[in-house]
Amino acid sequence: MHDLQIDPQEVKQKIDRGEEFVLLDVRERWEHEICRIDGSVLVPMNELPARAASLEEAAEVVVYCHSGIRSLNAAAWLRAQGIESARSMAGGIDRWSREIDSAVPRY
Repeated sequence: MHDLQIDPQEVKQKIDRGEEFVLLDVRERWEHEICRIDGSVLVPMNELPARAASLEEAAEVVVYCHSGIRSLNAAAWLRAQGIESARSMAGGIDRWSREIDSAVPRY
């Protein structure tokens, strides 16, 4: 699986350009309550199998979590389900907070 990760800077550029893609947060609800990236859709990992079909029509899916481990697993799983556009945001929301938007709380 090539090109499975995307850097936060590239995600920010996509947002700034108004590109159509699903920004998928696979963290737990309590984590999402602490912080999130505006416009993201929360689908905790344990709900992903039941809700994956809703992502099939998306032109692109960018998955994120806290540090990038869960999202990497989720993106690989989504690709195995036929959602070839799925990619994981490297470093997760923690890296996003450090490099893109320091107003996003770190935890």
